Order: sequence, then structure tokens, then C-alpha cells
Amino acid sequence: MKKLSVLFVLLGLAGSCFAAEEEDNRAADRMKAAATVLEEIQAAPDTGIPDEVMGSADCVAVVPSMLKAGFVFGAQYGRGVASCRTPKGWSDPAFFTVQGGSFGLQIGGQAVDLVMLIMNHKGMENLLNSKFKLGADATVAGGPIGRHAAADTDWKMRAQVLSYSRARGVFAGLELNGAVVKQDRESTREFYGRMQPFATSLQSVTSPQGSLPFLQGLAKWAKIASK
Repeated sequence: MKKLSVLFVLLGLAGSCFAAEEEDNRAADRMKAAATVLEEIQAAPDTGIPDEVMGSADCVAVVPSMLKAGFVFGAQYGRGVASCRTPKGWSDPAFFTVQGGSFGLQIGGQAVDLVMLIMNHKGMENLLNSKFKLGADATVAGGPIGRHAAADTDWKMRAQVLSYSRARGVFAGLELNGAVVKQDRESTREFYGRMQPFATSLQSVTSPQGSLPFLQGLAKWAKIASK
């Protein structure tokens, strides 16, 4: 019980920190930040997400500055934006939160940029449900790093979700088992002016005002891989 109490306190503190910084985390600003994360990661020579992996992703989700904090026990919380491929192009943005605890020796706090690639239809179905748990409802694994991964086909069968993180300039695959991804209802109402189902956003292509930085970044960096 004591361990769980510590974990809940940490998660509460993480949520409070993000609430206090709400002015810096408005929905439209988050899309600009997500676009910047993609640009900086993919523009880095030989250390980004392989073109073949990005090009094979059915959906892309980005969390700029996800908070990780902990003392012996860890907590993580972040707000992000996602889009999925459709026959007409990348879908309208869908806003989500990711929250979860991890156990292990962790001291101090750290903000990381998180990128999750949903790699197949099953993973996309989990995302459309608007709430799922990584490692339980959807298999997740740290993704490969480098400009090309054509010779490494293992990533195609490893998981429904490939995850990456960037902290202090270091970019690497990230294990996210246990984290819960669910719709960010507050940001959805703010951006669309009404509550809109997660699946509606991820299956519509209306390119609403404010979404272009993120959608253009996806069009640039997540071109469909050649078969």
C-alpha cells in the first residue's frame, strides 16, 4: 500500500505540474511543438527514426516534454497529439494523455520528448478506442535508430507500437509498458470547440486551422515506404 501511495502522489504531482504550465500547453501550441520535435529528430544525421519505419507507421503520436519524475519509484505524465493515415492523407489531430508508473531506482525529474509509432491495423484499432494500456492492450517495444533499417525486418513483427524518447539531446528507443493512453477531452474541446470522439478525428481529413504545422511535418517525414 505504501508503494502505491508513493506512486499516486508522484502521478498527482506530475499532473499538477502540467496544469500549472497550461498556458504553455495549449492544443495549437502543442502541435507546433510536436512538429518541431519531428523536425529536429529526423533532421539529425544517422540518429533519427529510420525512413522505412516512419514510412510504415499507420499512425504517429508525439508528446513534447513528457514529464518523468521519481524517487525510487517513477511516474510519467504527458499530453500529446496523434494523426493516422487515411486514403486522403493524414487525419485531423487527436489529443491524448499518456500516464503510467514504472518501478526502479530513479532519482530526480526529467522532461523527455516522446514519439510513438502505431505500426499495424490492430494497433490503430486500439488507438481509435480512445483508451488503451501499452503492454496489455497493445504490445510496445523500443524502436530501431538510424537513417535506414531496410535490412532489419525484426521491427516489423516486434510490436504494435514502437516508442522513442529524447532527453538532453540523446535519442533512443523507449520501453513504455504499463503506460495508459487516453483521449485528452479538455484539449479536444479547446481545439474543436466541442467534444469530438477520438475515432472521428483520426478518420477525418478537414485540416482544421492550427493543425498544419504537425500535419505538414508528418507529410514530410512519414512518407509511405516503398514495398
